[in-house]
Amino acid sequence: MLAHCLAKPGAWPDNPWEHEHPVVKVGEGERGRIFAFLRSAGVGLKGGPSREAADEWLDRFPGEATVMAYIGRSGWNDLSFAGIPDEDLIDAVDESYRLVVAKLPRKHRPEGWEDA
Repeated sequence: MLAHCLAKPGAWPDNPWEHEHPVVKVGEGERGRIFAFLRSAGVGLKGGPSREAADEWLDRFPGEATVMAYIGRSGWNDLSFAGIPDEDLIDAVDESYRLVVAKLPRKHRPEGWEDA
């Protein structure tokens, strides 16, 4: 999952809270924004532009997709590696990346992000 995240244009790992697993950001330095919270059992992602859109993951994978603590109200979900097919997880990472990059100012969006 880390390799897939880091293959995105402008993506880079960070460990701001000194946890075992990094977060993956896009954008430069202090302006970088998280699009994936990696964990040993799953990944935290922007599940949609709104909480309602992100809730589709909860409906599709009950118990394997949950609302993230603290930032879940903004459409972030935790997705389990064990209960969600790899193809769906990859699609979720790609969508999280697109949603986060689209919110960056145009001058801070990495070249080629639309095709990633």
